[in-house]
Amino acid sequence: QVQLVESGGGLVQAGESLRLSCTCSGSCDTIGEMAWYRQPPGKQRELVGTISNAGRTNYAESVKDRFAISRDVATKNVVFLQMSSLKPEDTAMYYCKADKRRSLTEYWGLGTLVTVFP
Repeated sequence: QVQLVESGGGLVQAGESLRLSCTCSGSCDTIGEMAWYRQPPGKQRELVGTISNAGRTNYAESVKDRFAISRDVATKNVVFLQMSSLKPEDTAMYYCKADKRRSLTEYWGLGTLVTVFP
């Protein structure tokens, strides 16, 4: 089994930065691509970006030039979401997801809340 725990959320002012972490425990050697999603208040969950085992990243257009996803080089068990130039519309619960390799199984964390005030 795989457990994902997000951390690093909080209350920040617009224009500031924040770094979220997602730590994998359990059978982390079975996971491949990892992703960050977010769910703004009253809205659907949306993809923020993904990172492959090889470190390839993809981002939603809305965050492309402001957010960066990276993965711990040594263990690959921690994924980071560096968020810069935060805007009030970035306010959301942020979730980490991991895909099990060669499987349709997905693992999700419980989320960490980011609130950006003007």
